[in-house]
Amino acid sequence: MGRSAANRRIAAEKASSQSPPKLASFREDAGENRALQVQNGASARALAESGGAGPFADIRGGKAKPIVTAKKGGKPVTGQIKSSNNYNEQKPRKSSKFGSLRYPKKEIQAKTDYLQIDVLQYKPAGLDLTKKPNQSLRALKTSKGNYNSTKKEDILGTIFLPIPQNISSTNSTGWGEDSINSFEAMGLGLAAGAMTADSFFGGLVGAAKGGAEGVKTIAQSGEAQGLANAFFASKVVNALGGNTSFEGVLARSTGQILNPNTELLFNGIKLRSFNFSFNLAPRNVDEAVEIKKIMRALKINMSPSTSVENGNATGIFLQSPNVFRLKYMTGSSEHQFLNKFIIAALTNVQVNYTGSGTYMTYNDDAKTPVHMVMQLSFQELNPVYAEDYDNESGTIGVGY
Repeated sequence: MGRSAANRRIAAEKASSQSPPKLASFREDAGENRALQVQNGASARALAESGGAGPFADIRGGKAKPIVTAKKGGKPVTGQIKSSNNYNEQKPRKSSKFGSLRYPKKEIQAKTDYLQIDVLQYKPAGLDLTKKPNQSLRALKTSKGNYNSTKKEDILGTIFLPIPQNISSTNSTGWGEDSINSFEAMGLGLAAGAMTADSFFGGLVGAAKGGAEGVKTIAQSGEAQGLANAFFASKVVNALGGNTSFEGVLARSTGQILNPNTELLFNGIKLRSFNFSFNLAPRNVDEAVEIKKIMRALKINMSPSTSVENGNATGIFLQSPNVFRLKYMTGSSEHQFLNKFIIAALTNVQVNYTGSGTYMTYNDDAKTPVHMVMQLSFQELNPVYAEDYDNESGTIGVGY
């Protein structure tokens, strides 16, 4: 080969190395980019949906979106890839999804009454800390609005069980005694006047004058001497090591006490809880397998899970367990009398594998117990408000 032929070959190889890649080489580069994305923590599902787009895709919510480029001065400027991980959204575990399970294994008729338990993916109530300080109250939300009764996308599975015996519902409201005597009421009025005054210092001066006038008014009454004697007597007794109160001395000396103006006042709300007991006696192999699946599904979905990063459990955080939607049903409709439920958490699962008091199993491979008693305890995530009786479920039967 002559020198000129060698020079032409070198020039041809140099030109080919600078030309755009062909389709086959792009696929190879896409494979390398996919491997790099795996190393950077992208999920396998997102990578599969990205179509091997490599670094030219923005993976958000499992979908690949191309990054838009803008021309500036005739030159393309590529936007920087930003991560959009949302730690407030939990991804359901694969073991949480189970379809539908039913005990006993028989056909549900139009007039069959049963308890339907839908397992839902837990959604945090939500707290928007980016709002302005004067809008901080609006940042507080409840989890009640996160679950739509007609939306089926969040259902991980459904369990159908017979309505247990001894079902009941208890609605409670918090009320408690509270009292305030005349002197405390006067002090509250003076303090409120001081806080609402144009000048805080002026308000304090006005409160002091008001207190002096109040004491003067009390002193003019016939009760002033008895009150003063009882007050100072209690101080003297306590200074000498005694343990008595102004009210006690007043009652002993005059036979009177300060009117406490006791009244029952609303002081809080209470969350409802429900306990169910189910007798499980499998009649065949199919029911034995179904009972086992029901128990596993309940235990899995009531348990928290550790945080997962790049396919490995980190253990830094714990994800909340899934929640449950309970319904008394008749055929395909809600029961027209029994109470309704708000989304609840499963707080306790107790299984007695010797329901009849004796250990006895079938002669199958799993040695299934012949009689089991499963007890479930649920507690609702939110309290019941009067407005809940105005919605669709609250208007049926006894409501909540």
